[in-house]
Amino acid sequence: MPLILALDTTHEFGSLALVRDGEVLEEELLHEPTGFSGILYGRIEGLLARHDVSIAAIDCFAAASGPGSFTGVRVGLACIKGLAEALGKPAAGVSNLEALARFGGAGLRAVVADARRGEIYGAVYDSSGALVSPEVVAHFDAWVKTLPPGVTEFISTDCTPPLPEGATLVAAPRAIAGAIARIAAERLAGGGAGDPAAVDANYVRRSDAELFWNE
Repeated sequence: MPLILALDTTHEFGSLALVRDGEVLEEELLHEPTGFSGILYGRIEGLLARHDVSIAAIDCFAAASGPGSFTGVRVGLACIKGLAEALGKPAAGVSNLEALARFGGAGLRAVVADARRGEIYGAVYDSSGALVSPEVVAHFDAWVKTLPPGVTEFISTDCTPPLPEGATLVAAPRAIAGAIARIAAERLAGGGAGDPAAVDANYVRRSDAELFWNE
């Protein structure tokens, strides 16, 4: 029965979860507008202590790999990669959008997240979790025109743009660490979680520094 520690630090609202064999033992919503680097390890320690679990007992570490805040993404990935490396355990990075798709119920699930600057992060997944339309950053109206036929369900936590006629919106929770843990457990079972050094960020959009340098 794999024991997964998962976290999300990619937005102002983050979360931690401890999941054993697909069952969420606890999921904790975090809110740190100034960033999670100063509180993350203490919150992890508290979560493990409440369940009498040692850090060495964790079978796999997982984190949201983005898209989201560049600093937040780096903080979360650095945490789980460091812990996994130190303990010789596997690690997994999971897209926020893939995790959000788990809260839908349709065959095709269009996931939307606020990317600021008048743009959204968007992607379409099917009920098995497979990516149908790639993760992009775009203006919502333009993105909707590219979606495959049959998409009528949209999923979002923080974004409610005007939907196409006949479409429905599923409100996903702010805490998605539990969903991240379940995806990581599936990958672990299939050999898809492994070397912490191989876990990479999923920024989707380049940072302001990169854009400025290239211009």
